[in-house]
Amino acid sequence: MTAPLARGKPAGFGQEILRRRFRLVSKRLSLEGKRVLDFGCGNGAQTLAFHAGPSVIVAVDIHGDDLVTLHGAASRREISSIAPVLSDGARLPLRSESIDCVLSFEVLEHVPDESGALEELHRVLAPGGEGVMTVPNKWWLFETHGTILPWLPWHRVPFVSWLPSPLHRRIARARIYTQRSLRRVLVNHGFSVLAMQYVTAPMDALAVPWLQRLLRRTLFASDRTRLPVMATAILVHFRRP
Repeated sequence: MTAPLARGKPAGFGQEILRRRFRLVSKRLSLEGKRVLDFGCGNGAQTLAFHAGPSVIVAVDIHGDDLVTLHGAASRREISSIAPVLSDGARLPLRSESIDCVLSFEVLEHVPDESGALEELHRVLAPGGEGVMTVPNKWWLFETHGTILPWLPWHRVPFVSWLPSPLHRRIARARIYTQRSLRRVLVNHGFSVLAMQYVTAPMDALAVPWLQRLLRRTLFASDRTRLPVMATAILVHFRRP
């Protein structure tokens, strides 16, 4: 038995995590002239950051209200290279091998069928195509998606993410990954893993402005870290052979 999965909450426009992901992906992937799939695009705040390079970004999400937000934001910026698509990911409305690059940020942990979603990403990605994905890091100090326990319902619950995986699955409202478990699930679905790195905490959730600025300039100044306890997410760069 596992806890019901929470709905993913998109990053807000202007948040630091958007810039952090953009810098990290730009060092890994060239999107110039590519047909890109943003799997689980949410409100499009991250999608819009990448619009200038690809020939088109197919922005897929399960929530129509988020796609309306994306469409409105793209229209105001006169961006025509983003194509919003409503889909639950179980069967993407895309031709097989029609996508050059996949982007997906903090989505895999929320999909009802993890295996089915990865099979679909493999199907639509062309041979030799690459992708970048981020997922929650088990070794971050806080459980960022909350729990089903009545005395621990809120987000940012300390140390719950460190619980043994069987227990964590029973009480947490989203999946969580180690580098080893993420590598295993991608390889099992036909991808090769090119690189992994820990993404530092962006401090967007910190409500004290002066402390937020201080931490961003000191402990969390770099986009990545070798210390798992300082990372909210794991970023993986993968390829379909």
